Formats: sequence, structure tokens, C-alpha cells
Amino acid sequence: MIFIVLMLLLTGIFITDLFFGSVHIPVKNILNALFTGNAGKEEWDLIVLNFRLPKAITAFLAGAALSVSGLQMQTMFRNPLAGPDVLGISAGASLGVAFVTLGFSAILGVQIEGLLANWGIVFAAWVGAGLVLFLIFMVSLRINDIMTILILGILFGSVAIAIVSVMQYFSNEVLLKSFLVWSMGSLSNVSGVHLMVLIPSVVVGLLISLFTIKMLNLMLLGENYARSMGLNLRMSRFLIFLSTSILAGSITAFCGPIGFIGIAVPHICRMIFKTSDQKVLMIACIIVGPLLMIISDLLSQLPGNGMILPLNTVTALLGIPVVFWIIYRNHKISSI
Repeated sequence: MIFIVLMLLLTGIFITDLFFGSVHIPVKNILNALFTGNAGKEEWDLIVLNFRLPKAITAFLAGAALSVSGLQMQTMFRNPLAGPDVLGISAGASLGVAFVTLGFSAILGVQIEGLLANWGIVFAAWVGAGLVLFLIFMVSLRINDIMTILILGILFGSVAIAIVSVMQYFSNEVLLKSFLVWSMGSLSNVSGVHLMVLIPSVVVGLLISLFTIKMLNLMLLGENYARSMGLNLRMSRFLIFLSTSILAGSITAFCGPIGFIGIAVPHICRMIFKTSDQKVLMIACIIVGPLLMIISDLLSQLPGNGMILPLNTVTALLGIPVVFWIIYRNHKISSI
């Protein structure tokens, strides 16, 4: 029953997101555009089918990908504040994007127009995320302590951010502004052509994560118990790292680094379903994550007059109270 209610809410919010925008389009015309491809005006067809619908689909994919990534990280590290960026994967993806958008200007002094629309930014994000993943995996082959791997992941992320800062310092004003706008997070830059790459990437990442459900349930009981049950920890870590890298890297490449969704949504799902079963929580994250992301997109459009708030601002306002609640609850439990 809870799943049915959440699915109905998600469907309603998804449709509502199509109705909001700087241009007022009657509901009847939006429905005609969706089902018949003819909203009555050519510009309305363009707005609904080329802008609002891809943006809503992107919000759905981003919410699901980041939420599942956060659930995997929190379960594997047994850390309630872990998120998809805990291993530096998002920072690695940002480094790849910075190298494309800022690196040529900083090293060669050459300005390249329209880099944010170039496909190179997508592949650079995957390479950056994959590089951090490779380093973490190589460390995990020699170190079994999961907390040590967590700390090293944070250090790798810090190194990536430091390199990005150096590139920003030496870049010119035009490229620096483009990169800063990208770093604020946005769902509006994804078109139908980009979705042809984003959708398969997220689907593959989610399929890998579904395959790791049994592994994650065993890890909840501790690595020693999981090893005694015959679980190959190295292979399990690799699959979880791979899934997180694909999911977080793809979303970062297309939408920019989006914070707090990966941390907050898994805890919201635990509160709703009152269980630690990864099968239930994984499916719940695929529903609740998009729901929260689309709500964030709606809230970002509240100023009106064509103004849209940075997406990271809205997700932070929604996610920070959840983080405070997590810290308060853990402190209360530890003091009993």
C-alpha cells in the first residue's frame, strides 16, 4: 500500500512538473502535446516536448541514481552520513569536467567556445569518476579495513577538488563563469539527444545495484559474517563501486554535482518503511528519490518571472534538516 501511494504521488508530481515554467500553457494543450504531439502552437510543442518533458525525465533519473548510490555507500561503509560523493567519485567527475572546460584555457591559454554543450564533457566526467574508482579499488585489494578505504576516498576527493581550484584560478572569466554555473546543478541543460546516453547509463547502473542487494544485506551484519557466508568481498566492493561510479558520474556529467539527495533519501525511506532490508529500500529509493528531486525542481521555479534558483540551493534546504536529524538521533542513541 505504501508503494502504491508513493507511485501515485510520483506520477502526480511528474505531471505537475510539466505544467510549470516561465511560459503559461493551458493544461489541455500540454496534454495534447504529450499524447498527440500537437499543442496548438508550434512554440508550445517545442517547450513541452523539447524542454519540460526531458527536464522531468532527467529529474527522475537523477533522483533514482543519486539515492541508490547513497544507499549503497551508507550500507557498505555502515556510515549514516555517507553519500555518492563519499569516495570522491563526484569530485573525480567534476575534475574531468573541469579539465575539459578549464584545462585547455589554463594550460594552453586557448578559449574553446560552447564546451558545456560538447560531448567531451560527458566522457571526461566518466573518465574522472572511473579514475577515482580505479584508485579506490586498487587500495581495497591491499587494505581490508572499510573505514580506511572511506578516509582514502575522502582524501582522493579533496585532491580532485584542489586541482579544480587551481584550474579555476588560472582560467579566464568566460570559461570560469560557465563552469561555476554548471557546478550549481541544473536539470535544464539535458535535451532529448543527451537522454539517449543518460537513460542507458542510469539503467545499467541500477541493474548492477539490484544485483548487489544480497551482498549489501550480508554486509549489514559485518564483513566477517559476510566472509563466513562465502561472500567475495573484493568482487562485492568492485560491483558496488562500479554501480556508484556509473550512476553518480553520469548524473554529475549531465546535471552538475547535486548534493544531499544521496544522503537524505535513504534515511527517508528507512523512516517510511521501518526496515533495513536492502530489497525494500532499493526499490523505495528508486521511487522516493525522483519524487524529492522533482519537488526540488518545482521549488526552484517558485521565484517566477523566468528566474530559476540553483538546484543545489533547493536540495540543500531539503536535505540539511534530514542530516541534522541523523546527527541528533545518533547522538541521542549513543548517550543512552
